[in-house]
Amino acid sequence: MIITTATSGFPTFLRTIEEFEAWEKQQPHEGSYEFVRGRIIPKPSMKQEEFYIADFLTRKFIRTKAFEAGHTLMAEGDSYIDNVRKRIPDLTYTTAQQHKAIRCGERINTFFAIEILSESESYDDVLEKLQDYFDGGTKLVWYIIPKRRKIFAYTSPDESKAYKEQDVISASPLLPDFSFTVSDLFA
Repeated sequence: MIITTATSGFPTFLRTIEEFEAWEKQQPHEGSYEFVRGRIIPKPSMKQEEFYIADFLTRKFIRTKAFEAGHTLMAEGDSYIDNVRKRIPDLTYTTAQQHKAIRCGERINTFFAIEILSESESYDDVLEKLQDYFDGGTKLVWYIIPKRRKIFAYTSPDESKAYKEQDVISASPLLPDFSFTVSDLFA
């Protein structure tokens, strides 16, 4: 197969995750890439000013029953939607059962994705990511918007609730003991 590249330098004829990951293994590169229906999307790593958010959430998570049961909240882990879409949430929740599946070579999608809105993301980008996550079986997506000190909790691509200041956000029913006051996140 002849691979041509777009002006971005990325191949334009990769169609599946398998083709994309084979290409990715052969390419010297820094950083990560999401793959969505033939498009290779550079995934910038978490910025230093976002570290405090990931740290806060991770510290809250390790106090949950889910953590005690072997589940994890991990930064920038692959989340496979189907054979043509792979996303990389800023933080992804995976269960102990999913860890076993990964060790057996299976690809999994997260049940709970946390995204920190970057300045380069458009509203269309957000909507596309939301649709992808829920298409793959995700139950909850939090979109954190640091500049507005808000968190949008999505339970479907079309249903969300905004949380700010003294609101208490919870990952219930998925993780009922993973909750906090929004202002504490931005303190």
